[in-house]
Amino acid sequence: MLVIWGRDNSVNVQKALWCCEELALAYRRINAGGAFGVVDSPSYRRLNPNALVPTLDDNGFVLWESNTIVRYLCARYGRGRLWIEDPQARALADRWLDWMVSTFWPALGPLFRGIIRTPAAERNLRAEEEARVRTADLLRIVDEHLSKQAYLGGDAFSMGDIAMGCAIWRWFALPIERPPLRNVERWFEALQQRRAYCKIVIRPLT
Repeated sequence: MLVIWGRDNSVNVQKALWCCEELALAYRRINAGGAFGVVDSPSYRRLNPNALVPTLDDNGFVLWESNTIVRYLCARYGRGRLWIEDPQARALADRWLDWMVSTFWPALGPLFRGIIRTPAAERNLRAEEEARVRTADLLRIVDEHLSKQAYLGGDAFSMGDIAMGCAIWRWFALPIERPPLRNVERWFEALQQRRAYCKIVIRPLT
C-alpha cells in the first residue's frame, strides 16, 4: 500500500491524493505539515530533507515533490489512462504541471494566503488585489487554450489537469470578483463531475 505524508488541505498534497483516487490505488495518508508538525522530525527529514509535504512511500521507494509524485504514479500505474503514451502529446499535458507551480501558483498563492490564512489586521489589500488581477490575466491564457479542447492535455482528462485542477478550486472558492472565463468555467464544471475531484479537492478552504 502507498503511504502519503501530508495534510489533506494542502494544494500539493491534494495532487497526489487525487491522482491515487483516479487510479483506484490503495493508500494510507499520515497527517504532516502545518499544525500537525512531523516534518521537522529527524525521521521525516530522512525521508524528505526539505521538511515539506507531500512525501510518497511506494513499498520502500520514497519520493518528494508533488508534481514528480503525480508523474511517477501516472507512469507506473496509469498508462493508457492518465499517462499519455505518445511523447509529444504527453508533453503538451505535462507542461501544465510545471506552469501551475512556476507561473500560476506564484500569482494565486499570495491572494489565497492573504484571504484565508492571514489575520484581518495583517492583510495587505493592495497586494491581494494585484494578485487577483495577475491571476485573472493568467487564466485568460488557460481560457484561450481550453477554447480548442476539452481538457488541458487534449480531449480527455489526463495528468495535465491535476495540478491546475487543485489550484482552480481555490480561485473559484475565494470571495473575490472574477472575470467571466467561459472555457475555464466549463472545464471546472467538468472536473466537478469526477468523484475523485469532489472527494479530495472540493472542501472548505483552510
